[in-house]
Amino acid sequence: MSRFARVLLDQSARKPLDYRIPAELDSRLKPGSRVRVPLRTRVVLATVVAVLDESDARGVRDVAALLNDDALVRPALMRLALWMADYYCCPEEIALRAVLPVVIRKAELTHKQQLFVALARPPDEQERRELERRAPRQLDVIRRLERSGEPVELAELGGLRAAAKSLEKRGLVRIELERIARDPEGEYLPSQDLALNPEQAAALRVVCGAIDDPAGAKPILLHGVTGSGKTEVYLQGLRHALAAGKTALVLVPEISLTPQAVERFKSRFSGIQSRIAVLHSHLSEGERHDEWHKIHSGGARIVIGARSAIFAPLENLGLIVVDEEHENSYKQEDAPRYHARDVAVYRAAIENCAIVLGSATPSLESYHNAKTGKYRLLEMPSRIDDRTMPLIRVVDLRLQNRRKGQPQVLSAMLCAAIERRLAVGQQTILFLNRRGYSSALLCLACGHVAHCPNCSVALTYHRDDERIRCHLCGHSERAPKACPACRDPGIRQAGYGTQKVEEAVRKVFPAARVARMDADSMARKGGYRETLDRFQAHKIDILVGTQMIAKGLHFPNVTLVGIVNADIGLHMADFRAGERTFQLLTQVAGRAGRGETEGEVLVQTFTPAHPSIQHARHHDFAGFWEHESAFRRAFGHPPFQRFVLLTVRGVQAETALFTAQTLARRLREAAGDITVGEPAPAPLARVKGEHRFHLALRGPSAVRMSRMVKSALAKLTLPREVRVAVDVDALQLL
Repeated sequence: MSRFARVLLDQSARKPLDYRIPAELDSRLKPGSRVRVPLRTRVVLATVVAVLDESDARGVRDVAALLNDDALVRPALMRLALWMADYYCCPEEIALRAVLPVVIRKAELTHKQQLFVALARPPDEQERRELERRAPRQLDVIRRLERSGEPVELAELGGLRAAAKSLEKRGLVRIELERIARDPEGEYLPSQDLALNPEQAAALRVVCGAIDDPAGAKPILLHGVTGSGKTEVYLQGLRHALAAGKTALVLVPEISLTPQAVERFKSRFSGIQSRIAVLHSHLSEGERHDEWHKIHSGGARIVIGARSAIFAPLENLGLIVVDEEHENSYKQEDAPRYHARDVAVYRAAIENCAIVLGSATPSLESYHNAKTGKYRLLEMPSRIDDRTMPLIRVVDLRLQNRRKGQPQVLSAMLCAAIERRLAVGQQTILFLNRRGYSSALLCLACGHVAHCPNCSVALTYHRDDERIRCHLCGHSERAPKACPACRDPGIRQAGYGTQKVEEAVRKVFPAARVARMDADSMARKGGYRETLDRFQAHKIDILVGTQMIAKGLHFPNVTLVGIVNADIGLHMADFRAGERTFQLLTQVAGRAGRGETEGEVLVQTFTPAHPSIQHARHHDFAGFWEHESAFRRAFGHPPFQRFVLLTVRGVQAETALFTAQTLARRLREAAGDITVGEPAPAPLARVKGEHRFHLALRGPSAVRMSRMVKSALAKLTLPREVRVAVDVDALQLL
């Protein structure tokens, strides 16, 4: 009797299709296998999601080929992908794309191989004398291999390659093709476990208990102030998991944090550095291919990476760590729009393993889960070694500008503080969450602002190449010398970004060594690590950067942090704006005073009395929680209600709006206790040439809303040029 494979096609979001399993593949094909199947006149790639004894489909064709004997999608990850499709309202095949990297799905890359030369046997005395007399270059090869004590790459022998091939004919050496691992990180010097203070020791006991008995453990929220030693708890928790014969997964939010995280973990686990895998988006395809296969084959016991590393094919998981769990970068912007933290919690439940969510500024959702007993809350309110929290001073830019007569990038107080640090050889971080030189080009004569032709945003001026760019769609053009509207030459830069801050710092402190870290300056591969290494080695005095320098980094010689403009993002049309500002200020302030010297933070702002700024100033998370949760509860915002955001986009505004209105009407028919808002233009009303309308849903269950939306969309015929994006637990409302 034939059996059948139910598959999801790679290039289609249609429903699964059934194929007959040929007899020669029956014992080898299983759920998670990668196959080639016929589709009309083509043969396409697909993933097996189930093996069936019978099928009701008609005209069933045979599976054409099995790509791997080993299933590439583990059962737990298959279950995770199907849950994501249901929860995040996306096709199952789209969810599977997230689980299986493109470089693995394509099956085009193979492991890198190179020719190595090794001694087959040592020459006897007579052979050695003969080589010395008649073939000295061959003897040079023998001597080099003897000195090395291990095989040598044939390419490294240079002009001696021909001699090596002659030795192979004599039977003295072997030349063999061997697999080369494309290691993206390299080796690090070993480090030892540090002594724990009572708060760390108490937290570690709970983590180890959860590793030993995960069935009876809740997810752990580790709320520790910046510098409280959360990383040491992670490291010693991982050691406990490894000692129990289990594997571990560590998520960090930013690529810029990965080099320091990798260094810490590889140094601590120096005996198994080759068994620590790294996954993030800046790996080459070859590196990602090799790291993924190292994990899949069981060659890795620890995986460190950014958002997508949550799908690493580890088996026998003992511990998942999500560092800086509050970070927005854990949320995927394209389908499937998953949140890696929440996926990690679900994976921990599937895999029956412990999970720790760590942050100095937990998300309100996670803190609410801890307060209501869904998570276990562990708190570490003190810095290690009794180090004091940095002193935070607020600089009122309204008074500063009144005295100076024009907006100043660096206040007098901040300049004086930087000068003091330079005099004693200490380092400074200047933070501004806006890249570029200026935020807009403004004509002083007619008020014209240079806008993107495709998006509802002003173009950002970049001084490096004298161009204005859109950071949404990538549109770029030469910066005009005169106003395009009235031809007045008085067009000037308004606002400022990190480029302008860097320029101002270099002018005020010409002798200082200054570097900038943002998406523009770090575009080259390896740029993050090189800059951080230079800063660590004190080859940089002042580091200017965006949010990539705001959290997780540990530099003991940094005693001053300057927040150039705390108001960026604070007054956006987003109910999470205050939370994000509080988190960002607290995190970047936490970079100061992590060594022996007390730290200082200067916050420049036009709204010094704002609750987010005042609570951050006093390191008061509890006060911020009380203030913000009261506001959220009153208006039915998360975490007290679940939130789904639909974005309807189209080239024609009228068509997109009509579609949004029709969809809203259909949703209300089945809403029950779910609130369906009125369609409205998005704050960014036009992006990449498309008009955008938002439709917000609130209710007690995200899964119910997701299924309701999926059902409504299945019954609705969309105009050809209109698309609908569904974002469950949306974080970005622009």
